Order: sequence, then C-alpha cells, then structure tokens
Amino acid sequence: KEKSQEMSANLKYLSLGILVFQTTSLVLTMRYSRTLKEEGPRYLSSTAVVIAELLKILACVLLVYKDSKCNLRTLNRVLHDEILNKPMETLKLAIPSGIYTLQNNLLYVALSNLDAATYQVTYQLKILTTALFSVSMLSKKLGVYQWLSLVILMTGVAFVQWPSDSQATPAKEHSAGSQFVGLIAVLIACFSSGFAGVYFEKILKETKQSVWIRNIQLGFFGSIFGLMGVYIYDGEQLSKNGFFQGYNKLTWVVVVLQALGGLVIAAVIKYADNILKGFATSLSIILSTLISYFWLQDFVPTSVFFFGAILVIAATFLYGYDPKPAGNPIKA
Repeated sequence: KEKSQEMSANLKYLSLGILVFQTTSLVLTMRYSRTLKEEGPRYLSSTAVVIAELLKILACVLLVYKDSKCNLRTLNRVLHDEILNKPMETLKLAIPSGIYTLQNNLLYVALSNLDAATYQVTYQLKILTTALFSVSMLSKKLGVYQWLSLVILMTGVAFVQWPSDSQATPAKEHSAGSQFVGLIAVLIACFSSGFAGVYFEKILKETKQSVWIRNIQLGFFGSIFGLMGVYIYDGEQLSKNGFFQGYNKLTWVVVVLQALGGLVIAAVIKYADNILKGFATSLSIILSTLISYFWLQDFVPTSVFFFGAILVIAATFLYGYDPKPAGNPIKA
C-alpha cells in the first residue's frame, strides 16, 4: 500500500513538473517564434493550431490503444462504440471544441503583441472566469477564501497591466495599440477558457467516457473548426505558399507543446489537485518572467509588475486553499 501511495505521489509531482515545463516553454517558444525576424513568410498560426489538434488525436488514440491492452480489435471496437455509435454524445463536444479552437488562435494573437511575462500573469484571470462559470453552470459554492482570492487576483492583474514609464523605451517595439490588441485577445481567451473548461467538466461528470475518448472527440471537432479558420482567414496565403509555409524546427516545437498541453492538463486533473496546479502556474509565471527578461530581452519588470505578479501568485494559492476543520486542539 505504501508503495502505491509513493507511486501516486511520484506521478503527482511528475505531472506537475511536466505542466510547469509545458506551460513555460509553450509561452516562451510561441512568443519567440512569433517575433523572430526571418527570411520568407512566417508560419500561419491557424495551421499550427490544426496540426496540434491532429497530434493530440494521435496521442489519445495511442493512449486508448494502450488501455485496450494493445489490441487493435479492441481499440477499433472502443472507438466505434464510444464515438460513432453515440453521435449525440460526440456532438455535445462541438461547443467546447469550437471555443478551444478560438482560444488557441487567440493565444497566438496575444503572444504576438504582449511579452511572455505580462501574458502569463494576465492569463490567470481564467481562474476568475472559471470560478464564475462554475458557480452559474455547475451550482458550485465558493468559500470565503476563494472569493477573497478572486478579488486579489483581479487587483494583481490590474497592477500588471498598469502602464509603466519604461514602456516608452526603445526595447518596447510594441505600440500602445498592439499592447491593447494583446490584452483584448487574452481577455477573450480567459472568458472562452473559463466557459469551455466548465462545460467540459460538466460533460465529463455526466458520462462515463474516458478522458482520452473525450479528447479524441474534442480534437476531431477542433481540427474541423481549425481548418475552416485556416481557409477563411489565411486562404490567400495558403494558396500562395502552401500549408506548411514558414515552418521550421521551432514551429514544430511550439505545435508539439501545444498538443501536449491538453493531455498534460488531463493528467494533472487525474493525479494532482488544484493547489498543486496553482503551484505549477506560479512557478511558470516566475520562470517566464526571468526568461523573458534575460533571454528574450523583451521585458523590463517594474516594481508595480512585481507587486501585481506576487498578488496573482498569492491568489492562485489562496484559491486552492482548503481550510481543514479544526480538531480538538492539543494543549501545549
């Protein structure tokens, strides 16, 4: 029994470590890949979103195959029974899937216009939107600590977004306009993330299907919506330079990290709890800020930014804090 406890503790910290790595590296590589000066056309973020969805489907099919004891016939039966024979169940996932596709595209817009650190901290507003949608859609009750943490979170994000004097330095190539575009993209992504996350949770709670099957269904609709997006927004570019225009090793790294994202979060939900997830987020914010400053050199933190970031990190912890009912205190 001790061994299985130790094993689950190891899985917990492993999934957590992977989450920190995935979140930080995705944000930084995405930012770097969108601002890198290169010859020829830049890769289309809309195609990157589609490829990430297809990779996610592939990974999930492999995981279902593993669960089917590596038997192709069993895999075929499971996919047939769970996806094709339950069209209404599958269709339910079209809504969160469309929203996730929009969100994935918005993250590229945001990171083309905001530095990694500001983006990371502001994106934590999704804790607030998720909480509000949980209250309204799942009739969840939030405790005093959680409401307090949401107020702190909003204050922290407001400080991070506070315009600083250093914005005028030449290092900031972004105009106030593009900063605003980035901010709007993050805010819409926070709302869509909150709604889609809660809707997905609701579906997971109502049915017995595995998380991997659900992710295959999500990925299926995600690729369709994504492809529609590619043709609507980048059709002209596409006919000129092809689907994989501007792709390089870095682009593939971004795509794989984005595909990993959904799976890592699924694993974290399975093995770790919200407090640890908050811990991962906080570490990720700190790492992004340091790397943004030292390596990408597109960010000069101000004292107001630090104060805001500390508030956001504190709020993340407070939100996951679960006060244990006090037992009989032992007199010292």
